[in-house]
Amino acid sequence: MKITILQTGLVPEPLREAFPTYGEMMQIMLKQAGGEFDFRVISVVENEPLPPLDDVEALLITGSSHGVYDPLPWIDPLKTFIRAAYEQHIPMVGICFGHQIMAEALGGHAGKSEKGWGLGRHAYRLENLPEIFGVEAQDVHITASHQDQVLSPPAQAEIIARSDFTPNAGLFYPDGPAISVQPHPEFSDSFSRTLFTKRKGVVFDPDDADQALASLADPSSSALLGELFVRFFRENSSKSIQK
Repeated sequence: MKITILQTGLVPEPLREAFPTYGEMMQIMLKQAGGEFDFRVISVVENEPLPPLDDVEALLITGSSHGVYDPLPWIDPLKTFIRAAYEQHIPMVGICFGHQIMAEALGGHAGKSEKGWGLGRHAYRLENLPEIFGVEAQDVHITASHQDQVLSPPAQAEIIARSDFTPNAGLFYPDGPAISVQPHPEFSDSFSRTLFTKRKGVVFDPDDADQALASLADPSSSALLGELFVRFFRENSSKSIQK
């Protein structure tokens, strides 16, 4: 299977030389989880054109500093592309911004939360996952960095991860097939630590940044989400090729 990664954001400039791109982070996450896939990255945030759907086996949509409501020339075409891919049952995964724009494109609503920034290692309840994932309900801890959320999920979406801060933190679309999450399993702790440090007092409130940095001492469940995404793509690979 070849996974087309739609890169919707760029690593903040002070971190670019030291860390991989978001598209590369996604590849690292899936490879570390045992995923033997081919990849191509299309940087829609840099106005690279979306591919024809008959040349797409599977999709992964990255995070971004942009919002789904921003008046950028690539946002609305991406929503249209997501709807078309969903209608053609192309397997699709979304993370953070990807999670939000999938929900927005498929009938839900995403926007800024009145709760403000969610930073650091957050605890989520993982539940209601289909049997194909082989995972029972459990608490997981994943790094978050967002002020937007899915405020209203699409009618067809099933909530598979939640927290008090982010009630719609994970969604599964049985008819897609599609799955998306708000937190960042692709972020390494080194990247998160540098991100929170560099943005402390610039983008993030200093106290919030300090709490986020301290939370990174808690064990991470990111590897589990990487494994879930690999299982999802494997389960749907033959269906995608035969579409």
